[in-house]
Amino acid sequence: MSHPLQVLVTGATGRTGSLVAQKLQALTESFVVRGFARSSQKATELFGSTENFFFGSILEPDSLTPALEGCDALVILTSAAPQMKPPTQPGQRPEFTFAPGEMPEQIDYQGQINQIDAAKRAGVKQIVVVGSMGGTDEKHFLNTMGNGKILVWKRKAEQYLIDSGVDYTIIRAGGLLDQPGGKRELVVSKDDVLLGNAPEGVTTSIPRADVAEVAVQALLESAARNKAFDVVSKPEATNQAPVTNDFKALFTKTQPGL
Repeated sequence: MSHPLQVLVTGATGRTGSLVAQKLQALTESFVVRGFARSSQKATELFGSTENFFFGSILEPDSLTPALEGCDALVILTSAAPQMKPPTQPGQRPEFTFAPGEMPEQIDYQGQINQIDAAKRAGVKQIVVVGSMGGTDEKHFLNTMGNGKILVWKRKAEQYLIDSGVDYTIIRAGGLLDQPGGKRELVVSKDDVLLGNAPEGVTTSIPRADVAEVAVQALLESAARNKAFDVVSKPEATNQAPVTNDFKALFTKTQPGL
């Protein structure tokens, strides 16, 4: 690599986004990292300062322009966030809603389109999107939350990225676990096959830290270019079970396009 890649991470103060930014920051010979977020206070809490951070909204394209100037790559970790409604009576089944102006159609579709368009204008060479499995099933429980159809809108934005002409990597993670990374064998597939027909010994979940590592490795390995795939994990490795550390081999098992 002739020079460190300039990478912007959006959603950099989120639970997975902050892990991606921290992993990239640790690889000083390979990356110069910028973060994009809404809250300077949260950035300071997580990173100790706001150095190399840009603040704005993905719904305001002009705020993305300075953050992307001179960038080689963009990693998108923004997502609409469902909120639980307070129960009106004991034992009521949980109901969810989204903040005004922050429905999945706005955040996961229009917000991603704004990022893709801004990146393309800036001459970005690769866009990595971290999304979720379940997009082939309109009745998936995540789509029912707040009637937001979040996975449907994510999938539409992914298609927009594929059609954009920019090199892409679309990582659709299984259920996210707040557990240590680097201790499991990872499994890739496509089109939610693993949700209904996972082989024995394969879970439909994956630690956030492992998803973050996949996103980082997607910037380093050419085998990840122009690929869209699901990723889950096996249970934490025992002494006999392998741990995934050859990411070129992992990406080689994936296929182009949706």
